[in-house]
Amino acid sequence: MALPREPRQKMINIMYLVLTAILALNVSAEVINAFRVVDTSLRTSNDNIAGSNKTLYESLAGKLNDPKQNQEKVKEWNDKALKAKALSAEIDTYINGLKQQLKEGAGLRIVDGKEDFKADNLDASTRLFETNGRGKELQAKLDGYKNSMLSIDPEIKKQFQNNFPVSTDPPVSQEGGKKDFTTSFFHMTPTIAALTMLSKFQNNVKNAESQIVTYCHNQIGAVEVHMDQANILVGQNSNYLMPGQELVVTAGVGAYSSTVKSSITVNGSPINMVAGQGEYKTTVSGAGNHTIEVNGSFIGEDGKPVPVHKTIEYTVGTPGGAAVMLDKMNVFYIGVPNPVTVSSGTGWDKTKVSMSGGTLTSAGGPGKYTVSVSTVGKSSITVNADGKASTYEFRVKRIPDPVFKVGPSAGGRMQSVVFKNQQFCRAELENFDFDAHFNVISATVYFAGANFSNVQMATINGSNLGALSAQLAKCIPGTSVTFDNVKVQGPDGTVRVIQGPGFILF
Repeated sequence: MALPREPRQKMINIMYLVLTAILALNVSAEVINAFRVVDTSLRTSNDNIAGSNKTLYESLAGKLNDPKQNQEKVKEWNDKALKAKALSAEIDTYINGLKQQLKEGAGLRIVDGKEDFKADNLDASTRLFETNGRGKELQAKLDGYKNSMLSIDPEIKKQFQNNFPVSTDPPVSQEGGKKDFTTSFFHMTPTIAALTMLSKFQNNVKNAESQIVTYCHNQIGAVEVHMDQANILVGQNSNYLMPGQELVVTAGVGAYSSTVKSSITVNGSPINMVAGQGEYKTTVSGAGNHTIEVNGSFIGEDGKPVPVHKTIEYTVGTPGGAAVMLDKMNVFYIGVPNPVTVSSGTGWDKTKVSMSGGTLTSAGGPGKYTVSVSTVGKSSITVNADGKASTYEFRVKRIPDPVFKVGPSAGGRMQSVVFKNQQFCRAELENFDFDAHFNVISATVYFAGANFSNVQMATINGSNLGALSAQLAKCIPGTSVTFDNVKVQGPDGTVRVIQGPGFILF
């Protein structure tokens, strides 16, 4: 564009260009990274809320097929919930389209299969939302969405019109006045900040959908989660035994309920079921590999028997040779003592035991050892009995990641009063055979939704939630809380990052 002839106007234009350049330089990498973190957290929170909403829709669909329900009432509120779902999906798709246009305006390109654009670009958001009028369009669509959601039912409007999560009211500026919607949120805003603001509006929409659908569901009854899969869960005291030793098989039916009858047979022999599981014991014989067939059944929710089946394997060693038996399982774990039993067969005065890929320590009794390992991969134990060497290979694994929990829950929907009363969080190993513990080192926590006009971020160091007291006091039904960048330390001393859960309070 040609410069104007008037010197004064030339100077004004040049100063504007210089100011724009200075603003661009002042968008620091720290600020850009902070917006990336918040945007990622908001998108994670959106996925968590979507999963919670999916459970509600499935429960409503199940009630439609339940002859015990008032079908007319169920259909009425299910239709209203589906209308809320359709309205929310429409506005969410529209905002995703704006995100794509915004990134394209900031030079979007695909590098190594990943999106790359100028996150600190100050012109893309101004051009899209001000020059091209998408700001006013977005405001109108959000206002229309709010009106349509509140019009689904008079009681919904009465219940939510004063605290509906979606609002286009711009914040009060530092000068005390109010700017219009587009100027407040998108004028000369870095691309990543504008994307974060769009994710915030999507988060508001997800929360609004959750509140309306929850209200519709509550007019019928509580959420019902149905067991649609089951299997036999089998454990054995060892998978390598010597003739005359006892094999103990513990078996149960997955998805066990005290109201569901189940039965299990091992090699055709029924076992006594107590609290969903039972034991089968036998004295092994015959060298070589053996299998045991475990069959079971349980009565499903439709009243019909559901069969399940599983095969387990074990090996019986030769009495004249050496054998190595793991007292826990056929794998060594890093960070915990792994008990091992070695059988010689020729006398310990003629037997030597060595190990590669780990450390073997005597555990007191004949043939009793403890193995310590430090590197993922494979290790081996060699038993030299009467001049005959036998080598046994074993896998080496890290202890699996623990599950992050607050109170009784690992994420999802949780009563606000229960969540607010929790003083500690924890990292808990589930279904692990060793007595191993993890400590929570730190985590970043994001609060959004009801009672939080903007996303608030806080951090904890350790498992104490006392640092979140100010935010917890503001939590009410409709608030979403997301834990991110959760760092824990296990028995091997290393610090690892695990998946942080999201909670939807109700």
